[in-house]
Amino acid sequence: MTRFDPVFASKALWQIRIKKRPFVLSHGVNANCNMRCKFCEYWKETGKEPSRDEVFRLLDDAKKFGIGVYNAWTTEPLLRKDLPLIMAHAKKLGLVTSMVTNGKLLYERVEELEDVDFLSVSVDGVESYKEIRRMDFETLLKGLKKAIEVRKLQKQKNPILMNCVLTGKNLDDIETLILLAKKLGVKISFEPVHEFPGIDEEIWSEIGIRDKEKFRRVVDRIIELKKEGYPIINSKTYLSMVRDGNMDYKCRASSVIINLTHDGTAETCRVQHEPLGNVMKDGFEKVWNNSAERRKEIVENCEGCLFFGYTENSLMQGFNPEVLMHYEWM
Repeated sequence: MTRFDPVFASKALWQIRIKKRPFVLSHGVNANCNMRCKFCEYWKETGKEPSRDEVFRLLDDAKKFGIGVYNAWTTEPLLRKDLPLIMAHAKKLGLVTSMVTNGKLLYERVEELEDVDFLSVSVDGVESYKEIRRMDFETLLKGLKKAIEVRKLQKQKNPILMNCVLTGKNLDDIETLILLAKKLGVKISFEPVHEFPGIDEEIWSEIGIRDKEKFRRVVDRIIELKKEGYPIINSKTYLSMVRDGNMDYKCRASSVIINLTHDGTAETCRVQHEPLGNVMKDGFEKVWNNSAERRKEIVENCEGCLFFGYTENSLMQGFNPEVLMHYEWM
């Protein structure tokens, strides 16, 4: 499913358009992190990790609700020893599985990820990587290379995705990353850093994108390389929006993806953290139905974002021709 799949898309459209329910569950499967990146706020949200049985019940309810994709992410999924059992349970239910990792434990644990259909690794630079992520790039690359080989042996059909957040620190590394992705035989995606209000302005002055002209040149180069056939999964439509800071689109993220924190709290999206209800306590259907009006209000009053998954999915649900033809989903 590395290219647009009409059968899968029809199932998603039935759930989203006809049943009026989200198709993707993005779940903060744990509450701990082994990195403390300055631009990230998720590692600050501590709490009790849900038990395996609680996650199993959550997945069972998600399947009954019509969820077709389970994405395990924040803060760092590989810190859960029982993660392979959770992903196996999701696969057994018939869900497409994906996972986002910072890669720090990838070398040690990649053999356990045979039930992860789509593996995304955060790779935010080469020369700038250590300053951004506080880990040597060679440590990450060692795990990434091993993951590529192991997944080949496991006969995984979907290539690994290197996910890169564009910041003021890594713009000189972007073309190098794209060339590395091609050399390794993996895919790469980009999205601009989102300046969450809870993080100090001093950090944003360092990490944020302040040289707008340089940023535009870099994104133009990403678009050029995509046209040349390099393994960039973003659509050209989306990349042009990122370059121009254009958020003029109808957000459909909350109707496509339901975001859950580690304790089962449903949120409209990553930007809007207002709790809508607790799925572990009340179930998906009740939380979804009871939050309908509030979700609509939140979306209407949101100033917007350019998160890759939210924007691309919104464009696809709006039947943007270029996105429909070329969107690669991970």
